[in-house]
Amino acid sequence: MSDLSSKDSSLDNLLRRDPRAEWIARNRLHPLHNEMLQIGGVEVRGPSGLLRKNPHVIGFIGPNGIKRIDRTNTSSASLGDKKRSSATKETQLPLHIVENPDFYIMVVADMVGGRLTGHDKDILGLAHQLVAKRNGAVTLVCFGDNKETQCDLAGVDRLVHLQGEIYEGFAPEARLNALLQIEAQYKPDYWLFPDSVHGGMDLACRLSARLGERLAAQAWQVNAEHTVCRGASASQDILRDTPRILTLLEECGDAIDESRHQVLPMAIDGIEQTTPAMVDKGLIAVDSNAVPLAEAEFILSAGNGIHNWDQFHAAAAALGATEGASRVAVDDGFMPRARQVGASGTWVTARVYLAVGISGAIQHMQGIGQCDKVVAINTDAGCDMVKRADLAVIADSEDVLAELIQLAQHYSLSKGQEEKSDAA
Repeated sequence: MSDLSSKDSSLDNLLRRDPRAEWIARNRLHPLHNEMLQIGGVEVRGPSGLLRKNPHVIGFIGPNGIKRIDRTNTSSASLGDKKRSSATKETQLPLHIVENPDFYIMVVADMVGGRLTGHDKDILGLAHQLVAKRNGAVTLVCFGDNKETQCDLAGVDRLVHLQGEIYEGFAPEARLNALLQIEAQYKPDYWLFPDSVHGGMDLACRLSARLGERLAAQAWQVNAEHTVCRGASASQDILRDTPRILTLLEECGDAIDESRHQVLPMAIDGIEQTTPAMVDKGLIAVDSNAVPLAEAEFILSAGNGIHNWDQFHAAAAALGATEGASRVAVDDGFMPRARQVGASGTWVTARVYLAVGISGAIQHMQGIGQCDKVVAINTDAGCDMVKRADLAVIADSEDVLAELIQLAQHYSLSKGQEEKSDAA
């Protein structure tokens, strides 16, 4: 009797494999895959019978939505807890608080279209590197319309928003007077400007001349002691001491992505404004197709999915977009070779690239790599262009373009009526 009981206990200690469960755990496309991983835990038994760690289970979702490897095993105990997993994904970024700053770093952003550009965000990231764990506040200075809704995620501790018609358009004199008032009131440690054609370089030069301080232009590596600038058409690097005023190239720093910031408004005392010597009369209307494709900010590009070319040209005219095309559309004779976008055509850097009926060949994707926002209109939800796009519309291109033309015409009509009422 005792021999039988010992035999039964030894049988109970045997580890029995479930081939079906192991197959589901290895097959990520199986509908029960995630459920099986939660049951199996961190360790799974491989086909050879050895216990192996499952790399798809180890880790956790960080505060910015990126999966992190949990090397301390602090979260492995809760891997099977769905509520804990969902709560981790919804965790807000930690709030960075600067209560009484000892100094300020002023970032005068381009704010093209009223929003922070990638260039602006890089400079904000660099400003936090210059703070270097000291009690300083990174301050964003912007003029005119501010449509940015994520200044807190971009690293803005303080905000100086100067509004009014006097700052609209090309108004360097009014903006310079405002910066001089900020200089007199807050005495910032650094003035950071984007080295760009959108006004940052011009305004930095004016401020430098007025304060009598030499600026560092085309800076791309900056710390509190030394600055490396591009020179001789970007063929040489120039090392110099870091000044107070700098114009910075893109990718000069890493954008903020792991913290939220307060974005507290800062008050500026009365700014003395004089009658400007130059008055901005507004932009002159030009033919959008007269703008070189490499310099265009808004491109409407056509591919093999376009069949109504008259409608495509009408949509480009109504939207005020520069026309582009894929290689297929050019080879078929629908668009001239100068309109081809891609590695074998023109590399574009548009703020908005609207691709209509373009599947997304690798050469075309290379040509639009520097575009800020990509919008795709296509009937194929799985094409590469849809995967690359920031916004995708899965529908027939003719229906979407017809609606866009109608909306553009309605907007132009309403805007014309507002201008007439204002003049009256």
